Amino acid sequence: MSKIIATLIAGLFATSVYAQTAATPATPAVPATPAVKAEVKADHKADHKAVKADAKATKEVAKADAKEEKAVAEANTDKAVAHADATKTKAKAAKKAAKVKADVKADKAAAAADAKVDATAK
Repeated sequence: MSKIIATLIAGLFATSVYAQTAATPATPAVPATPAVKAEVKADHKADHKAVKADAKATKEVAKADAKEEKAVAEANTDKAVAHADATKTKAKAAKKAAKVKADVKADKAAAAADAKVDATAK
C-alpha cells in the first residue's frame, strides 16, 4: 500500500514539473515600424472620432426626447386647463338654465294662480 502511495506522490511531482513552462516574453508579431505605428495611431483616431460621434448622436437623441416629453407635458396641461374651463362653463350654463326653468315655472304658477283668481272672480 505504501508503494502505491509513494508512486502516486512521485507522479504528482513529475507532472507538476512538466506542467510548468517558462513564460515567454510577449513579442509583437510584427516589429513596430513607423508605418505600423502610424497605422495604429490612425486606427485609434478613427475609433476616437467614432466614439465622439456616437456620444454626440446619443446626446442629440436625448435632447430630442426631452423636448418631445416637454411638448407632451405642455399639451396635457393645456388639455387639462381646457377641460376645466369647459366644465366650469358647462356648470354655469346648467345653473343659468335651472334658474330660467325655475323662473318659467314660477311665471306659469303665477299665471295659473291669476287665471284661477280671475275664474273665481267672475
